[in-house]
Amino acid sequence: MASTSTSSLVSSKTVVSLFLSLPRTVKSSFLSFTPASLSFKPLRTRSSNATKIDEVTSNILDEDMDQIRRLQNGSDVRGVALEGEKGRTVTLTPAAVEAIAESFGEWVAATESNVNGVIRVSLGRDPRVSGGKLSTAVFAGLARAGCLAFDMGLATTPACFMSTLLPPFEYDASIMMTASHLPYTRNGLKFFTKRGGLTSPEVEKICDLAARKYANRQTKVSTLIRTRPEQVDFMSAYSKHLREIIKERINHPEHYDTPLKGFQIVVNAGNGSGGFFTWDVLDKLGADTFGSLYLNPDGMFPNHIPNPEDKTAMSRTRASVLENSADLGVVFDTDVDRSGVVDNKGNPINGDKLIALMSAIVLKEHPGSTIVTDARTSMGLTRFITERGGRHCLYRVGYRNVIDKGVELNKDGIESHLMMETSGHGAVKENHFLDDGAYMVVKIIIEMVRMRLAGSKEGIGSLIEDLEEPLESAELRMNILSEPRDAKAKGIEAIETFRQYIEEGKLEGWELDSCGECWVSEGCLVDSNDHPSAIDAHMYRAKVMDKKSGEEYGWVHMRQSIHNPNIALNMQSVLPGGCFSMTSLFRDRFLEASGVARFLDISDIDNYIGSQS
Repeated sequence: MASTSTSSLVSSKTVVSLFLSLPRTVKSSFLSFTPASLSFKPLRTRSSNATKIDEVTSNILDEDMDQIRRLQNGSDVRGVALEGEKGRTVTLTPAAVEAIAESFGEWVAATESNVNGVIRVSLGRDPRVSGGKLSTAVFAGLARAGCLAFDMGLATTPACFMSTLLPPFEYDASIMMTASHLPYTRNGLKFFTKRGGLTSPEVEKICDLAARKYANRQTKVSTLIRTRPEQVDFMSAYSKHLREIIKERINHPEHYDTPLKGFQIVVNAGNGSGGFFTWDVLDKLGADTFGSLYLNPDGMFPNHIPNPEDKTAMSRTRASVLENSADLGVVFDTDVDRSGVVDNKGNPINGDKLIALMSAIVLKEHPGSTIVTDARTSMGLTRFITERGGRHCLYRVGYRNVIDKGVELNKDGIESHLMMETSGHGAVKENHFLDDGAYMVVKIIIEMVRMRLAGSKEGIGSLIEDLEEPLESAELRMNILSEPRDAKAKGIEAIETFRQYIEEGKLEGWELDSCGECWVSEGCLVDSNDHPSAIDAHMYRAKVMDKKSGEEYGWVHMRQSIHNPNIALNMQSVLPGGCFSMTSLFRDRFLEASGVARFLDISDIDNYIGSQS
């Protein structure tokens, strides 16, 4: 009897071992079978292997679900869509995209009011080479959800949102397929309804639903669509919308329909989706656009990263402005939800300078307005805003956080007409709180023409001549040394320990920053009003005081990245050697003293201190 039992046990172990060695696609086909259907004998051996099969099944399902959840990137979805990045595998597969698109369609049907009976969803995309294949997966997913899909083709992120509002289109929802300024191998999805872009918690719900769908599908292959979606030319309508705004607000006394006549404007589209702004907006309004760069869409982005923060993008635009004696240079990111400009003297205007320029324009129109930015902006920008009668609200990093804060302030009775992040994401109240790089440029162009009509010979850069810039600034990174699924918890632990050290006075002269008038406290992170927003990533800003004078001479901002398993450290100082001093204190009296350095790679910190000493 004993020998029979041993024989059965060996046989069962062999089956489990073989099962574990099978490819994922083959293992998935077995997952519909229950352990009870297996006929191992004796009974106690069957029970042991049933448990093992249950564990294998559970692990596979968990891994599949985690694969989808890891694609969430704040309020977006992003992943690797093509092979070519060293050390990275493809994660944004057609099957994953189909599950996410289906879940979005179901979410829209369940949460948004609809009078037509059928949910209508538009899809636009940037020129990435993976866009065609993944677009098919989106349409397949929307069809599964019972939605009617419309193909906008090459489009911009702001245009996708506007397709839910502008007649006669007025779709119930929209998806933009883009990975912004990231490499050509990446791609992603941004989601909109008539209310605006989805929040991080909303995207999390959609990804959770998609994860369950994806994990329980035996075949991880996207289905083919039987009927192609209707193709629509929305970009022409969107371009006309921008042209009308420019004509109406300039109201040129001599040539109303061509108010940009006599101006030369250079556009650098970086081979992304922004070329339309040249030929369908500026040219038709009479502008001279000779000298514009990289207008043709090319999903390989052969010239430079389409990013207004990219030094190559800015330097080439600057060179073209100076070479052609242009009045303005414009730099768009890939999907045109961000922009930067170059003035007629060749001065790049991005980051704090762009926020200052937009603040100067908005505060002329709306005196006393609160300007919301992320908490990485300079002390000089705060003075610039307050000297013009505005208020400056420092808030969480993340463009959706900044924009949503502006929306909440307006609901609470605090007029906020501009919300802008240092990355170039900016939204104004008058434009549906939409981060639209093209609309930002429209407002700058309108102000430039108004200045000329008023007799000024100065360029747009003259509006920010008195902006004080920090003497020093630095951005450092610390990778989190843990398993990917534990990285978020470890990041929170490190950042919360930072807060605790400051509150307990262990970092002398360091205080958590706050904006009391905007109901923001505890290092510009926590809302202290009656309806605080959920925290998507932990971060704190500490102001650092000079021991002798008691005056603030700099700040340190520590935040958890929502893109990668690391922690970013930003700092600025108005004193020479200030960043070195703050970094040294941060390492010696916090990272090492608290013990968090044991699970952080602080080599970037060490290298910076070494380079400054």
